[in-house]
Amino acid sequence: MAASFLIIQTAFIGDVILATGVIEKLKKHYPDARIDFMVRKGNEGIVKDHPYLNTVYIWDKKGGKYKNLWKILKQVRHRKYSYVINLQRYATTGWFTVFSGADTTIGFDKNPLSRFFDKAVPHVFDGKHEIERNHTLIQDLTDTIPGKPRLYPAVVDFEIVAPCKKQPYICIAPTSVWFTKQFPEDKWMELIQQLSNTYSVYLLGAPTDWDICENIRVSSQQGNVYNLAGKLSLLASAALMQDAVMNYVNDSAPMHLSSAMNAPVCAVYCSTIPGFGYGPLSDRSFVIEVEEKLACRPCGLHGHKACPEGHFKCARNIEIRQLRVGQVDSSV
Repeated sequence: MAASFLIIQTAFIGDVILATGVIEKLKKHYPDARIDFMVRKGNEGIVKDHPYLNTVYIWDKKGGKYKNLWKILKQVRHRKYSYVINLQRYATTGWFTVFSGADTTIGFDKNPLSRFFDKAVPHVFDGKHEIERNHTLIQDLTDTIPGKPRLYPAVVDFEIVAPCKKQPYICIAPTSVWFTKQFPEDKWMELIQQLSNTYSVYLLGAPTDWDICENIRVSSQQGNVYNLAGKLSLLASAALMQDAVMNYVNDSAPMHLSSAMNAPVCAVYCSTIPGFGYGPLSDRSFVIEVEEKLACRPCGLHGHKACPEGHFKCARNIEIRQLRVGQVDSSV
């Protein structure tokens, strides 16, 4: 009987995207295996119709969180997986892993229930990329080379964005969940004003990002700027980013979308640093950081709702000239 795997990653969108590298590697070494995935509700669209996945379990954490988790657990126990691989370090998914009924359970030693796993792997922030940390969970089952994340937009996703690709274009994803990870609006406006008007500029984001994107579009006073926030699914956005001349992003999910499509990307890091292990992975990628050494940076792994020091120099002191990388023409 072929092996079966369940991968658990119920964190944020970026984490789910990076976890697809594990799918790629398992599929390469176990082409006949059943591979299933577990995500939080709201993130299932990123792996919709993924060609290597059989079942995607969707955990609704808001409406009856534990009741819904128990329902999934019963399905998982009935399926009797060969391996359950938990990419998270939280007690709830640790409990789920322990009681999954799998032949072998694997997870990180930082999980509070890791002592009950069949295999607990050290998790450290030592400069390695997150895909390398994830890969240590399956290294003994595959090889020493981590799989890169990859997404599979459907034909309809490419058809939706095809009209946007009639001339060279640039994508900008200007927002982040965290204020201190978000390059300021006026800085994005300044960048747009310096880009050549031979490019179309598409502003990307979720429906909740529409107001910010619209303010940037209007304030930039450029007729070649279009607000697509909330108008494209994650996979359609990925399909658009794939062929962009450049994708400008923060240290946030759109950066990982670029990595998964091997699309050119310029990632702006404000309060966080690439050393945490979440940098871009595209063949053509650039990291932009404040040039001066700031004693307060980094101020946290995920960012804050406001700058703890009140000055936000890690973002405000980044100069627009730094973003003009990769030979993207400008009007100045």
